[in-house]
Amino acid sequence: MSSNSTGAAVQTPDEEVPLDSDHHSGGRVKKYRLLAICSIICGVSCIGILSLVNSVKAQERRTKDPEKAQENSRLARKYGLLAIGLWVTIIVLTPLLMALLSYILRKIE
Repeated sequence: MSSNSTGAAVQTPDEEVPLDSDHHSGGRVKKYRLLAICSIICGVSCIGILSLVNSVKAQERRTKDPEKAQENSRLARKYGLLAIGLWVTIIVLTPLLMALLSYILRKIE
């Protein structure tokens, strides 16, 4: 995060966003919008959309409700990783199951 000439923080994409000093949670809200977009493109899209929705909610709530923003950020990460992991699992298991089925059918004949 950098600051401009007025001293205000300028945020760059996919960084940790500090909470305002008037909130006493002491935490940081991480943005997972890029992960959410990648999980829509390279993962199971319906779960990736949930990730994107939670990422946007976390961004909107970071100053108003930091605890809820952290929860939405955690859910965005969880759904994003789940979408990509599930897609990789499907890509790996499909050929393995087809080979197993072919082997079983040959043994039966």
